Amino acid sequence: MSDHPVAPVAPHEPPYYAVVFTSVRTDGDNGYGETADRMEELVQEIPGFLGMDIARTPGGLGVTVGYFRDEDAIKEWRAVLDHRAAQSRGRAEWYERYAVHVAKVERSYAFERGHAVDEGVE
Repeated sequence: MSDHPVAPVAPHEPPYYAVVFTSVRTDGDNGYGETADRMEELVQEIPGFLGMDIARTPGGLGVTVGYFRDEDAIKEWRAVLDHRAAQSRGRAEWYERYAVHVAKVERSYAFERGHAVDEGVE
């Protein structure tokens, strides 16, 4: 996957949505990295996409959180043909298991050392 900044996505004015994708991968790349990079490029073209956080534990659990302004943006992302093809290939080749959780964000705030504390946008 592409290099991500070592910083979380900044807070946005609520409400907005978080799509949490947790997964355990199969062994080997099998084209996964290239496809993941392409999906990152494509999702950024969706009006209402706000950003993405990605992390992987040493034990193999992957967590990707995509932030979207509204449910219409999520629906648009789900309808992208290349994304649908990647989902099919993921089930066939890349994932042992995964779960998707969609949540409405009602409060959002951040902290950064050396900066004034932002208690958030509520």
